Amino acid sequence: MDATVSEHDVAAVQPAPLGHREKTVIVISMMLPVFLGSVDQSILATSLPTIGRALGDVHNLPWLITAYLIASTALTPLYGKFADIHGRRVSMLIALGIYIAGSLLAASSSGMLMLIAGRIVQGCGGGGLTSISQMILGDIAPAKDRAKYYAYFSIAFTTAGGTGPVLGGWICDHLYWWVIFLWNFPLCLIAVGLTLTMLRRLPRYDRPHKLDVFGAVLIMAASSAFMMALNLGGVRYPWLSSPILALVAAALALGAGFVARQLTTAEPLIPLAVLADQTARLAMLGHSFGWGAIMALNIFLPMYLQSVLGWTATSSGLSIMILMVTLNASAGLSSQLVGRVKHYKLLPNLCLVVGIGAVLALAFSAANMTPLRFEIILFLIGIGFGPTAPLTQVVLQNTVSIRHLGAAIGTMNFVRTLMSTILVAVFGAIVLASVPFAASGDTLSQRALAGTSVATFAVVFFAAAATLAIALVAMIVVEEKPLESTIETSR
Repeated sequence: MDATVSEHDVAAVQPAPLGHREKTVIVISMMLPVFLGSVDQSILATSLPTIGRALGDVHNLPWLITAYLIASTALTPLYGKFADIHGRRVSMLIALGIYIAGSLLAASSSGMLMLIAGRIVQGCGGGGLTSISQMILGDIAPAKDRAKYYAYFSIAFTTAGGTGPVLGGWICDHLYWWVIFLWNFPLCLIAVGLTLTMLRRLPRYDRPHKLDVFGAVLIMAASSAFMMALNLGGVRYPWLSSPILALVAAALALGAGFVARQLTTAEPLIPLAVLADQTARLAMLGHSFGWGAIMALNIFLPMYLQSVLGWTATSSGLSIMILMVTLNASAGLSSQLVGRVKHYKLLPNLCLVVGIGAVLALAFSAANMTPLRFEIILFLIGIGFGPTAPLTQVVLQNTVSIRHLGAAIGTMNFVRTLMSTILVAVFGAIVLASVPFAASGDTLSQRALAGTSVATFAVVFFAAAATLAIALVAMIVVEEKPLESTIETSR
């Protein structure tokens, strides 16, 4: 829609209000893009050893995870503003097209560099799939009702996190590693069809924006330099060597340039108006640190099970499905309560305390873990974090204007994926630092990871517990504002 169209003209062309059934159908149809955008963050967790053997590269394997996260991180805010300008439907189609192109490029890769490039393209599309779906939810439901609809997205998101490692491990054990990037092609075509049909009646709250592409380039470059320093430091180069110090200096300089850009440009990549709201800041903090810890556990738990306990890729993936099931159940049940009780923070915060305790138990018992104990711990982690997922979304969307909703959700997902990227890189650096480069040779096999001590993974688990504790503090401090019962378009 043209930027010169007035708000009165926009309102005049709005479709008829949607009923509960129509809203539910739209949300359910958007579960597929959420799943597709999320599953590629975890499907490689159990597949990295096989890919390392096939492509003859081990120490660049973490980039298959971080490249996806960095690309989706940098472009998520741009998707938010683009969707505010041109609408959710066309933005979703563009994201799906880029995601499909990245999947095809990754599947046809003959070397690690080409595969990393494919993952970058995938991330550029995947970053829009999840964020645009969340914007659609904000368009059709007021804050008081969003939690019950968000439960569908939570199911898709955590299902992707839980089934990703299982699917990746099974494909590598029984098929070929490149099938990981092709199995989703029919689902992508279905998602395109759903977008073309289901979003025709979606309300439009178009708003003119300027896209800060330069800001996105700066943050992507700064993140890449920082990730390279973490991946190479202590493995290929000493931490105080000139290459590592140069990468850190470049990351700091580019990061400073990004901050300066945000403070001086007419419309920054991360809206200052949103960041100025303390409730929005705390919601983003709790969301990003909470999901960051869960994402890191989804990736490093299968590594722990394979390298320390000697499980197969398939069995290690299957073992963490309990985390997905309990996360789904607790998120869905708690979502029904958020809009019905006055103190809607109480239950999620109490559950998060339980989750933190379970991660600490994981760290303390890493050396003498049994299958039963492991499943009980994962059950408690899922129960513990599940209610926090919809709570953070509702808190954010309850405090921002509908006309800034796309930018606000884009910023929240930006912060979440940035935190996940940093945690995956930091935890990966901890694990890889204990793998002798000369001993590992050209594979990331069980033999190569055999030198990874239990203490190394215990450190990772303690760090995950600390990350969840930060999320808990943020959600305790955040203001418990009454939830809006209508969509206010005049703010």
